[in-house]
Amino acid sequence: MEIEIDIKRSLEKNAAGYFEKAKRFRKKAKGAEEAVVRFEKQLHDLEKKKKKELIKEEKREKLLVKRSLPVQWYEKFHWFISSENFLCIGGRDATSNEIIIKKHSEKNDLIFHSELPGSPFFVIKTMGKKPGSITIRETAKMTLTYSKAWRMNISAGEVYYVLPEQVSKKAPSGEYVSKGSFMISGKRNFVSADLDLAVGLLDDNRAMAAPLSAVKKHCKKFKVVLPGRNKPSDCAKKIAKELNVSIDEIMRLLPGGSCEVKK
Repeated sequence: MEIEIDIKRSLEKNAAGYFEKAKRFRKKAKGAEEAVVRFEKQLHDLEKKKKKELIKEEKREKLLVKRSLPVQWYEKFHWFISSENFLCIGGRDATSNEIIIKKHSEKNDLIFHSELPGSPFFVIKTMGKKPGSITIRETAKMTLTYSKAWRMNISAGEVYYVLPEQVSKKAPSGEYVSKGSFMISGKRNFVSADLDLAVGLLDDNRAMAAPLSAVKKHCKKFKVVLPGRNKPSDCAKKIAKELNVSIDEIMRLLPGGSCEVKK
């Protein structure tokens, strides 16, 4: 090890200078050592917190309510039970729109649609009974809610309903009806609707998304969902925690686009 000596300074001053440098280096080294210790503690605390959250989530998963019914045929679609106890089903995409109209629309059912982009087809399964104005209004709201009106934050719009015999794939000469779309003939019955969505837990422990009026009728626990700035996954986590069901189940019920859960 070489030591430089300033010949203009005395030996004592040279020694004192090196002593001061040594003190500064030791101080820096001690500071670096303390920084490493602090970092390791922060890392340990973070890992401990993450482990606790993981254990908490695992416990929550074990405590999720178990549904008392097997998966029903209509649960592959959008669906809800109206305040008047009518089953209402809606398409999730072009393929399910086709299936609903072609396979699940029967005489006296009511078919709903709107001219808004991304509008699904919804069907009230009447089972030979006549739905009242409440069910018609609720189905119109769901048709609007699952269209792109939610993503575009269009709070209200027009929805219409027709009978099954008014819906077909027959296009005028030279025109083509794309998958998931249909030609509508005859009179259209228009209904003014607004975005209206709540998610609740039915008595059989299934989560259901529907207008607030229907959810209040059938569910004791529920949360109201509004268009907002949060990711659907964040909203799903809040609702799933409140209802004690899986996040995936809630995700299937939410419309496309950002949202918020009303407090």
